[in-house]
Amino acid sequence: MNTSTTTEWDKTFPASDRVKHSKTTFHNRYGIPLTADVYIPRDAEGRLPALAVCGPFGAVKEQASGLYAQAMAERGFLTVAFDPSFTGESGGFPRNVASPDINTEDMEAAVDFLSAHKQADPERIGVIGICGWGGMALNAAAVDTRIKATIASTMYDMSRVTANGYFDAEDSESSRYEKRKALSAQRTADFCSGTYARAGGVVDPLPGDAPDFVKAYYDYYKTKRGYHPRSLNSNHGWNVTSALSFLNMPLLHYSGEIRSAVLLIHGEQAHSCYFSKDVFKALHGDNKELLLIPGAVHTDLYDRTDIIPFDRMTQFLCKYMPAQDGGDQ
Repeated sequence: MNTSTTTEWDKTFPASDRVKHSKTTFHNRYGIPLTADVYIPRDAEGRLPALAVCGPFGAVKEQASGLYAQAMAERGFLTVAFDPSFTGESGGFPRNVASPDINTEDMEAAVDFLSAHKQADPERIGVIGICGWGGMALNAAAVDTRIKATIASTMYDMSRVTANGYFDAEDSESSRYEKRKALSAQRTADFCSGTYARAGGVVDPLPGDAPDFVKAYYDYYKTKRGYHPRSLNSNHGWNVTSALSFLNMPLLHYSGEIRSAVLLIHGEQAHSCYFSKDVFKALHGDNKELLLIPGAVHTDLYDRTDIIPFDRMTQFLCKYMPAQDGGDQ
């Protein structure tokens, strides 16, 4: 199943006159068609360093990932921002499902696309993952040696937070058992009804006693700032049973074996900052960096172009994905 593809500009950010934009579709290893936006520097010549971009978890390419992709294209990269399997304009059925395996494969499929693109340098391919897709990007980098550099921005470890709760407050066998029990019962209910119950996106209306990070999510996904009609977080959320696959999957188990370069970026005041700090401790090598943005919260790194360190990201990528001597710059 594939959804219809829009032709008009329907992003949450304005188009740049410094970049050429087009849409494309490619398939992952499971045969699921992925729809993507391609951004290329205007008047670019020769083969360019290339980036696959995705996230946040539950968002679409018309939101933060497209903003990142366009901003990095302005800085000389060929970029592709894609919708994950089962979401947005990409294919796959049932809809609104997440999977640590298939979603990691989605990132690798984007690398496939870039590796064969006539304007991309296959020896200079990196990935950018935002929020939950920061974890997917690291997982892809752990297995795919074509990825020369990874940037994880405001990163979530979706398997850890699903299994353990925030700040590992539910890290016990009994807590996980109760989750498994509820999700198993939901599978039966879904099968009997012939539909998939939805978990709900960002809470709306916003409770007066909502935590600050929930208020920040609301301010992005539920307002003009970041709302998009195809975004799961802006609307009815994932299928409830999507959480099952993350309960038993240690997503970042092999992050310590990533040999390529990694830059972790996080807001210093973000509720999620501990994910990046802990992953950074597990990384090895002098090509790994942790950059904390003073005063920033989790969603600030979705679209706050005044604090997202695009120039610093560019410096990092150019350092670890350098042009070959005598080659294209």
